[in-house]
Amino acid sequence: MHLKRFYNLKSCILFFVVFSTVSWIVLELYLLSIVRKNEKGDIFNPNLFTSKLPQHTGLGKLVTVESAFEKLKKIHQQKLKQAGMKMPVFEKFNDFRNGTGNKVLKDSSILKKLKLIHHQKMNKAGFVIEAQGNLQKSVTVTDLLLALPQTLEINYNVHVFYYPWYGNPENDGRYFHWNHHYIPHWNKMESIKWPLGLHKPPEDIGANYYPLLGLYSSGDPKVVKAHMAQIQSTGAGVVVVSWYPRSTADKEGKEPDMLMPLILDSAQDYNLKVAFHIEPYKNRNHITLKQDLKYIMDSYGEHPAFYRMIHRGKYLPVYYIYDSYLVSSSNWSKILKPGGGGDSVRNTDLDGIFIGLLVELKHKRDLTNAGFDGFYTYFANNGFTYGSSWKHWHDIAHFARTNRLLFIPSVGPGYLDTRIRPWNRENTKPRDHGIYYEASFKSAMDVHPLVITVTSFNEWHEGTQIEPAIAKRTANYVYDDYQPEGPLFYLNLTRKWVDRFAHIQGV
Repeated sequence: MHLKRFYNLKSCILFFVVFSTVSWIVLELYLLSIVRKNEKGDIFNPNLFTSKLPQHTGLGKLVTVESAFEKLKKIHQQKLKQAGMKMPVFEKFNDFRNGTGNKVLKDSSILKKLKLIHHQKMNKAGFVIEAQGNLQKSVTVTDLLLALPQTLEINYNVHVFYYPWYGNPENDGRYFHWNHHYIPHWNKMESIKWPLGLHKPPEDIGANYYPLLGLYSSGDPKVVKAHMAQIQSTGAGVVVVSWYPRSTADKEGKEPDMLMPLILDSAQDYNLKVAFHIEPYKNRNHITLKQDLKYIMDSYGEHPAFYRMIHRGKYLPVYYIYDSYLVSSSNWSKILKPGGGGDSVRNTDLDGIFIGLLVELKHKRDLTNAGFDGFYTYFANNGFTYGSSWKHWHDIAHFARTNRLLFIPSVGPGYLDTRIRPWNRENTKPRDHGIYYEASFKSAMDVHPLVITVTSFNEWHEGTQIEPAIAKRTANYVYDDYQPEGPLFYLNLTRKWVDRFAHIQGV
């Protein structure tokens, strides 16, 4: 009896296996016939990827077959999900084609974009796929310009600090600033713990991030054009250029003054204005500043992009004076207050709106006594100085209004300078995927300033840049990047807050 039951059970199992196998074969044949019938429109058709793609104005070659895009999107998302990765999701094909919805770099074709994302992810994970090279090997200036959103309105009450001090062998004979030296700690016992010397580009640079445009030259007209286009895309209207007098420069770079005509012309092409950020060059004082003002006005004062604004009923140029505390208030007052012993620039052709750097608490009173028209905070590091601490901005703004001065708070995406100051990690301000940047903008807008400054567009050494960066891994170092949001993330985030600021001001 038990043996008979055993054979009956065995027969049932055998029948089930045979039936299942036959059913799967029939189902596969049925599905295969459907795919073959739809072969011309199917995403797996190899001809789809090798055929010439139709042109889409302004965006390069993009796939315009909606069904193909939807299938590719689904497959790619499934693969990324299986690998534990995330990718921006487009709800529909038009979001990708028109650049609405999630904003990503539309550099060429879908295949090129997927390849770039794949290589970045693999490099980030520790697999060396291929080097993220310089401009010629990765993203071109044209690609970048085509990827930028069109800006209809510009807010001239948002100023962005800009540094024209970079150079490379192709344009300048050697690297400038990309090879920035390690700055030694002021304590000799502490200094011996850290590396010294120069960085060695192109793999080893003096920055924690690696630029999307590669190690560019600030004197390359294509690069300057791309920079002005990027700044315009943020909605900010004024480029505040780091400036040294003619025939002088900082210890790492080239003379910036010779680039001013190029910067002014490029800014004009994008409806931007240019202001001067006067650096603390050797032996700078109130007398040399007056000479600088005459040179600037004679050389650039008539250029259409030269920035002026209205303050106290006067339409005047704006000058930011970095490290203004290095000159005494009594000396500054000789040129910045009316009737300063005959040296005053007030009510002359050299008059302007002079903004001093507020670092310490006492600088509020010092700058007022010196005759400055206002103060800015510069550092994108909350808590680093009295002036850069957000919690003090209400008090500073109240003091400024009481004394009829301008308070110009400086916002920034974060701070990271350990590639030039390896001993300074305690002052790092992580970006937190834009959270820090948004908090700084909100803190600035809470005090209702007339002007906000952004630190910075491209100060790569201190990691305050909003200029696009890419993922890059070398044999000895993994650079930080903006993933998973993408290279244009901080340009787009700036655009968001510039628009909010304009809305509050009614601009």
